[in-house]
Amino acid sequence: MATKLREDAALVIENTLKEINPRKAVHEALADFNGKAYIFAIGKAAWAMANAANDALGSRSMGGVVITKYAHSAGPIAELHIFEAGHPLPDENSVTASKFALEFFSNLSESDNIIFLISGGGSALFESPEDGISLKDVESLSKKLIYSGADIKQINTVRKRLSKVKGGKFAKICEPAKIYSVILSDVLGDDPSFIASGPAYLDSSAPDATIQILQKYDIKAPVHLLPFLEKELPSEITNAQTRIIGSVRQLCESASKTLTKLGYNTYVMTENMTAEAKEVGSLIGSIAAKNALEPAFNPPCAILFGGETIVRVKGSGKGGRNQEIALSAASHISGLDNVCIFSLGSDGTDGPTDAAGGVVDGFSYQKYLDMGFSPSEYLADNNAYELLKATGDLLVTGPTGTNVNDVTVILIR
Repeated sequence: MATKLREDAALVIENTLKEINPRKAVHEALADFNGKAYIFAIGKAAWAMANAANDALGSRSMGGVVITKYAHSAGPIAELHIFEAGHPLPDENSVTASKFALEFFSNLSESDNIIFLISGGGSALFESPEDGISLKDVESLSKKLIYSGADIKQINTVRKRLSKVKGGKFAKICEPAKIYSVILSDVLGDDPSFIASGPAYLDSSAPDATIQILQKYDIKAPVHLLPFLEKELPSEITNAQTRIIGSVRQLCESASKTLTKLGYNTYVMTENMTAEAKEVGSLIGSIAAKNALEPAFNPPCAILFGGETIVRVKGSGKGGRNQEIALSAASHISGLDNVCIFSLGSDGTDGPTDAAGGVVDGFSYQKYLDMGFSPSEYLADNNAYELLKATGDLLVTGPTGTNVNDVTVILIR
């Protein structure tokens, strides 16, 4: 039974990732666009989106710039300049690539158009610190926020104040050229002001939000950053339009489609899953165990949870939120031969790893113990990657070309 469930899980993952590839959505978004345009793509899905846009524009493409994560480029694209840089923290290549982009898109006229393709990861990849702020300042404060368990909206609210290009500032730099933003959302609620820190969208946070966030997580910013953290962002943008072409809803719908074809009764419980990954994994494991023994849903069934959890990094190990969800769920379904749980990051890179997540079944937990692993110790050290890799429960897809949050699925037969 466990083998069959894992085979089903693998098929769902494969088909879902094919279904949510942004190529078709980018073509549809540009179907009514007339005229020539430059292309600018940032984020973990930047290469796939730029390739689709270049194809859609054809001879109307005037070249452009692509900034994506290391190992996420699939090769040259016509006249586009492609850069790879750091994520989840910016690095020197982020700054170098962003400097090139700012120079490329400077001195444009009112008759010029920019197709701005945005996906998750853009905050780290597209970075130009304000004068008086170093890359080390940005990296240090970003790292503290990420490790504290702050969510993406809180992290990006702070990042905006430190950057020349975030919080609508890039749109102001490009004036009077027109910007057409096409966005894959990795932010729950799909607020464009938080996706990649909203380079071409007005900030929607309160004036004192940054200081409140730092106080909430007991983070002390260096004194020289305080004037920037309290500085107002642009209050008006007149040269930018925005269209969102993908989100966690699409991810859940695509997974549900394959599950239904496989004969599962499918239930989407939420598209707004948040909270700490380990706690969510424990809850999902408990739900799975209860429904395996006392079905509230008609088996065979699939129960889906879409969203994006957080990880409070207290250990020194290697892992990601989806890996922690899977590992923490394993103990709750131990001994049940009719249950499988997988948790997947749609971009294929869960946390700072090369894995997309993890998959566990009713035999996983005992397997860990038999192999001499203590799951609780690995979770406490934020080291789920090493355990799941050693036991064959790591999900590895490689970069997927998209980024629309995460999905965790319970399969019960």
